[in-house]
Amino acid sequence: MEPIFETWSPDREIVLVKVLKHPRQKVFAAWMDPQALAQWYGPAGFSIENHEADIREGGVWRFDMVGEFDGRQQRFPSLMRFLKIVPNELIVVDYGTAEPDDPDRFYMTITFDEQADGKTVLTLRQLHPSRERRQAVIDFGAVEYGLQTLDSLAAWLDG
Repeated sequence: MEPIFETWSPDREIVLVKVLKHPRQKVFAAWMDPQALAQWYGPAGFSIENHEADIREGGVWRFDMVGEFDGRQQRFPSLMRFLKIVPNELIVVDYGTAEPDDPDRFYMTITFDEQADGKTVLTLRQLHPSRERRQAVIDFGAVEYGLQTLDSLAAWLDG
């Protein structure tokens, strides 16, 4: 087990929840398709440029988030390593940059809970390496950007 998981504490975690009016198979599928991800993933006003997309347990998704930030065009290189995938239930990723020793990497766990009415509760949990890093990403706008990303997923599913 990775050391970051062994020292879990709530002061290092960010939790976002979205109720989606679609069955969990459809919501899960939106995370498994690299072309779909490029259409909805990321905050409002950002686009995704895929560089490598091997979306399976043990695979990676390397992409750039591109958009205007602080009044100028910016590119945010990103890399997700898929640690665990349970179809229609769970995705666990190691999220950071392509740098092997990225000190700011974090773990993201996405769960898909189907409700009796056919809607899906998507819960996205980020576990950061320290409470200071968690606070830094909150100050950067991680909660707002994360909620925008989940809104974008909802809009894509509705489309």
